[in-house]
Amino acid sequence: MDATLTTDNLSIFSLIGNASVVVQIVMGILFMLSMMSWWHIFSKLFSLRHARNRTDSFESAFWSGSDLNALYGQVARSGDGVAMEKIFEAGFAEFLKLRRQAGIELGDLMEGTRRAMRAACQREVDRLDAHTSFLATVGSISPYIGLLGTVWGIMNAFRGLANVGQATLAHVAPGIAEALVATAIGLFAAIPAVVAYNRFSHDVDRLANRFDSFMEEFSNILQRQAAK
Repeated sequence: MDATLTTDNLSIFSLIGNASVVVQIVMGILFMLSMMSWWHIFSKLFSLRHARNRTDSFESAFWSGSDLNALYGQVARSGDGVAMEKIFEAGFAEFLKLRRQAGIELGDLMEGTRRAMRAACQREVDRLDAHTSFLATVGSISPYIGLLGTVWGIMNAFRGLANVGQATLAHVAPGIAEALVATAIGLFAAIPAVVAYNRFSHDVDRLANRFDSFMEEFSNILQRQAAK
């Protein structure tokens, strides 16, 4: 094998450029999936960080002993509540609405308040969990798509040997190498997607647990207030 074959023909860009059409299509699909997954990774990273920060700030304000009516007015006026703020706003609004109804039982009042908070909580969890399934899909299918390109490239490499009188490594190496590039790109797309999916799922679960705890504690506060 000469030096030109080693340094030029087997470079990554040369292998991609000289690959068969099917392998290039596979590489293109994997590249698009990788770019889309990275976009979702950074978008989800910032949105979850924002939700955690807003939740921390709201919890500090809530447990500082602030008047619930004043806190509700502040959250409602801002109009950009997220995460726990939305749950509080939905629950307290329903509590005030039902409390104005004459003759309502305490149990019905609290059940309506809890339903409103649970619905708001589910909406917030769904929003925070959006697009994580896409990352799971990319992590699952990318290696198989890359393997398809690898198998096709190896088949082409061995088919090319039929036209060669004496097969040498110089004849086989470019085809094998371009096939393996497809596998490498598939892994490059899959690994970050799987890592990000596991991390984001953990973060969303932790926020969901915080929401559940808040709903229970807030319900107890409202029940004591309604019983007075």
